[in-house]
Amino acid sequence: MNTADRWLLPDGIEELLPTKAAVLELQRRRLLDLYRTWGYEFVIPPMLEYLESLLTGSGRDLDLNTFKVTDQTTGRLMGLRADITPQVARIDAHSLHRNGPTRLCYAGSVLHTRANHSFASRSPIQVGAELYGSSETAADLEVIALMLEGLEAVGIQSLSLDLGHVGIYRALASAAGIQAEHQSDLFELMQSKAFGEVDAALAVGTDPPTTQMLRQLPHLYGPPAPVLARARTEFSAAPEAVREALDQIEAVAAEIGARYPRVELYCDLAELRGYHYHTGLVFAAYTANHGQELAKGGRYDEIGRVFGRARPATGFSLDLKALTALTPCGDSPGGIYAPNRTHGDVDGQAEVRALRAQGERVVQALPGDAATPESLGCDRQLAWVENRWQVVPL
Repeated sequence: MNTADRWLLPDGIEELLPTKAAVLELQRRRLLDLYRTWGYEFVIPPMLEYLESLLTGSGRDLDLNTFKVTDQTTGRLMGLRADITPQVARIDAHSLHRNGPTRLCYAGSVLHTRANHSFASRSPIQVGAELYGSSETAADLEVIALMLEGLEAVGIQSLSLDLGHVGIYRALASAAGIQAEHQSDLFELMQSKAFGEVDAALAVGTDPPTTQMLRQLPHLYGPPAPVLARARTEFSAAPEAVREALDQIEAVAAEIGARYPRVELYCDLAELRGYHYHTGLVFAAYTANHGQELAKGGRYDEIGRVFGRARPATGFSLDLKALTALTPCGDSPGGIYAPNRTHGDVDGQAEVRALRAQGERVVQALPGDAATPESLGCDRQLAWVENRWQVVPL
C-alpha cells in the first residue's frame, strides 16, 4: 500500500468521529435503559466463536456473510459474528438454562463480508432484544411494542409496521408438494414479487389447488383488514396452520393498532425475511422517506435445539449506526473550560472534581495549551470571581 493511502479504510467499514460517536452512544444508552425497564437483561457475547456454534440454525445467508479465520491454537474454524441473535440463543439455551420466560438484550459490533444493500455498512452496531420461553402471541406483542417504543425514544417519527408470517408460505409450499430444494428459490422470487417467475417456478408443484393459493401470496399486501379478508377467502381450503397464522396476524394488528394508533399498519403475506431463520410471525418497522427497515424481527422457535433446548423465541434487532443517521443530533452538551492555574490550586481542583461528579464535562487546560475554550467544545468556563471559583458563561 502506498504510504499516502495508509489512512484508507475498507469499503463499508467506517469510523465514527467525536460528534457522531457521542450521539450514537447517547442513543445506545437510551435504548438499553428502556429495555432494562421492561425487564430485559444485558448480555455481551464474544466477537469471535467457533463456526459451528455461530452459524447454528441460521441458514446459508449468514454463512456467506461471516468472516472466517482459523484458530491457531486448535486449528478449528472460527467466525467473526455477523449476527448476535444466534449467540444470545446459545446463552439462553446453554449458559443460563433457566425455566420460564427469559428476556435478554445486547448491543455490539458485527462484521459482514458484504453489505446488505448499496448504502449499508459492513460493520453495523447491532442492538436488539430477545424473549425466550413463551410461545404465546403476547410474547410477540411485547417485543413488537418494545421495538416501536425504542424507535420513538430515539426520535424516530412517522413509524409504520409491516407484518407477515412465514408459516403461511411453509404450510402452502409443503401442501403443494414443493420439494425443499425448490422452496428456497421460490422464496426469493416471492420476496421480489416476480409474478411471472413465481408462476413458472410453481410448475414443480404436485397439488394444483394449493399451488394456486401460493400464486396469490405475492399479491396479498396492503392494510391488514382487506388483505386478511381476501386471504381467508383465497385460502379457505388451506391447511389449518395457514388459518392459525392469519388469526395471529389479525390479533397482533388489532392490538398494536389499539396501543399505537399513530403507527401505520401494513401486511405482506409474501414478506418472508429470515425464512431460513424464523418460524412464525415476522415484522419490520419503517419510517417515511427511508427505503430500508429501521428494525426487524420475528419468531424463531427452533434455533436453540442444537444447544440442547429448543425454546420458543421471539425478538428483534436494529443497526444503531443506520438509526443514528436518521435521528436528530440535538444541541451539543457543551462543557466547562478550566484554566491551567487551577492545577496548583486545591480549591480549584476540588471544584473541578465536584463539577465532574455532577456529570459536567470539564476540560482542563494544559501548560502552553493554545486551544480556545470554543475549540474544545466548551460553552462555559471556571473563573476566579469574587474570591472563589465560579462557573460563568464564556
